[in-house]
Amino acid sequence: MNVAHGPAAGQWLAVHPREAPALLGHVPARWWIAGGWALDLFVGRQRRPHKDLDIGILRRDLQPTLAALSGWELFEARGGELFGPVTSAVRAGISSLWARRAGAHEWVFELMLDDCEAEQWVFRRDRRIRRALDTVVRHDREGLPYLAPEVQLLYKASHTRREDDLDFEDVSAHLDEAARRWLSAALSQLDPQHRWVRALG
Repeated sequence: MNVAHGPAAGQWLAVHPREAPALLGHVPARWWIAGGWALDLFVGRQRRPHKDLDIGILRRDLQPTLAALSGWELFEARGGELFGPVTSAVRAGISSLWARRAGAHEWVFELMLDDCEAEQWVFRRDRRIRRALDTVVRHDREGLPYLAPEVQLLYKASHTRREDDLDFEDVSAHLDEAARRWLSAALSQLDPQHRWVRALG
């Protein structure tokens, strides 16, 4: 695959999660809202601005998803560059695809690829961390699917920015005891000294 777009840059459209079903309703695979918007759906309000809309799918569902997005261009995002457009598969290690309408310049959503084995979700940064697939996605009052907050916070914990710490502070207080225990145990596997482990008690 050649570099067809170059540096990972460009304008993002402001897309609300409520628009996702219209964008992805014809995709024949499970999908969910990820990123900061997933945390907002969990707490029931938008807590801060978001530059883009993250959509999660299982890596094993990529090919039917790409086929259903025939009017879109998707590019692998890695190391600050975009590679593509993607046609039927992605290279090993790719977990992010930027999507835009064919012929358009603005990016609309970022497709995040999650790993699984059978019916277990597998954390791609440490494959020892797993859980049942049916516990990884929740739904808000209107039925919109989103990544469970404890899983989204685990993704954010690896390279924390100020906004990630703020997300943790906002959201962790709303986690139930089971979610707090799971997140604490997962973080302890990654880094027993992580400051979020202490905050979770």
